[in-house]
Amino acid sequence: MKLRGVTLRNRIVVSPMCQYSSEDGFANEWHVVHLGSRAVGGAGLVFTEATAVEAVGRISPQDLGLWKDEHIAPLSRITRFIQERGAVPGIQLAHAGRKASTATPWEGSHSLPPGKGGWRTVAPSPVPFTPGDLEPEELHEAAISRVIQSFVDATVRAEAAGFRVVEIHAAHGYLLHQFLSPLTNRRNDRYGGSFENRVRLVREVVRAVRGRWPQELPLVVRISATDWAEGGWTEEDSVALVRLMAQDGADLIDCSTGGIAPGIKIPVGAGYQTPFAESIRRETGVPTAAVGLIRSAYQAEHILQTKQADLVVLAREMLRDPYWPLRAARELGADVQWPVQYLRAKD
Repeated sequence: MKLRGVTLRNRIVVSPMCQYSSEDGFANEWHVVHLGSRAVGGAGLVFTEATAVEAVGRISPQDLGLWKDEHIAPLSRITRFIQERGAVPGIQLAHAGRKASTATPWEGSHSLPPGKGGWRTVAPSPVPFTPGDLEPEELHEAAISRVIQSFVDATVRAEAAGFRVVEIHAAHGYLLHQFLSPLTNRRNDRYGGSFENRVRLVREVVRAVRGRWPQELPLVVRISATDWAEGGWTEEDSVALVRLMAQDGADLIDCSTGGIAPGIKIPVGAGYQTPFAESIRRETGVPTAAVGLIRSAYQAEHILQTKQADLVVLAREMLRDPYWPLRAARELGADVQWPVQYLRAKD
């Protein structure tokens, strides 16, 4: 698949998956092996985990970051290896907003207050993610401008580090999604209230990033296509937003769902988010990626052949098997190039 000046060798994408294994935002040996092995395994596009554009935008203190120039060199080592193996390196730029400052999942994912390893979080409105947590600080307009600039600065660093695709994270209840959803955005200024106002920040980030990202390189946006909750963000809202972001320079929409608030019941099942990718693709004409419990090669191929999406994004299956693309090619009867070191296992 060709996106602007970048050609993917296939339509399999390694989803951004938090590893909670960094110190001060730096990539390390774990990230080299984790991301590098998925490139060896045959994926077309390999994304880093959600990479914070500000230190206060990390989900946990152990998140990957790109808020300072010193982060560039360790990431460059990873992008070089991914490209040497024939895959395209991508980076997801993110800000967690009110869902920042939490412990790792294996430590309980609880909120970390200042003084106990955490920090004061920020959000469109002073409403905590979980009742009882410290209220986030409401972002004033000058601070919003700084967030936009942080996305731009991280984009410049991403180019310097050798990434070929940038994805803006506007899903899963993190900061940009918090501005989109009426459940979390209770502002009454130009960033809140109406649909036009609530989408303003996302559009400003997309335009600002597109303005600094090389024109020959693609820009992807991940959205939560629905909040799965009454009074929240809807599929119709997503279609309207995607039409606007296409004008702003977004090349492809990565279609996920949910994450805005705890306790919301989501009808999880195999391929449960794929209909949103299909709907947005059909209604807007913008290419989409489907993600969410895509497990088998035949399921993934069906999504593509029936034009429900242009790319398939895998997470859990890639954790279980870094070489899923090579196995899928074998199952589907496609003769793909294997790493020469592994040729003895091809047949």
